[in-house]
Amino acid sequence: MKLPKTTLILILLALGLGGFVYFHEIKNKTQQTVIKTQKQKIFSFTAADVQSLTIKVKDMTLQIEKRNTSEKPQWEIKSPVSAPANDAIVSYLMDLLVKGKTERTVSVTPTELSEFGLDKPVATIDVKLKNQQSHQLILGKGDFNNQFLYAQADGNKNMNLLLVSKDFVNAVNRDISEWKQTPEKMDMQPLPGLPKLTPTNK
Repeated sequence: MKLPKTTLILILLALGLGGFVYFHEIKNKTQQTVIKTQKQKIFSFTAADVQSLTIKVKDMTLQIEKRNTSEKPQWEIKSPVSAPANDAIVSYLMDLLVKGKTERTVSVTPTELSEFGLDKPVATIDVKLKNQQSHQLILGKGDFNNQFLYAQADGNKNMNLLLVSKDFVNAVNRDISEWKQTPEKMDMQPLPGLPKLTPTNK
């Protein structure tokens, strides 16, 4: 029995649509799985492992070292000034370095680095550990959505760039005054009492 031409066309359309939906859904889920599995930590060290940080931003190079004391502040600025560091500001950056994960990686060639802003980086963060090992994170420009930053960790020989959180820019792009420990507020002295006004009888 021959099927009418319109029925045959409808069957073919249904098969085509079903194939498209299947392919689209399966491929999408597979790609999402791949991206999720690529969300790995940028570095494997812990905050306790870090001895010093050197942050190069614009025209400033900031050197911060951990103090050998249990008292606060835990960090001290060594250059360009010598002063106690703001522990909260340093901890914010440390959290990004220690807990930060890559959104995904992008393979590039050395000649393409300038396209991602890594020839003139936004910032360079050098980390020295207590065991004398060192690590480096170079921050480039934002991706096309401006949601993440292109970055290079430890001079990756495979030329795999990382997409990392834009919070890194907020963490390092600060004036030197923000890196300094703010002096504790002195106990506010009460203002001298004003003389009490007494109503006068007319």
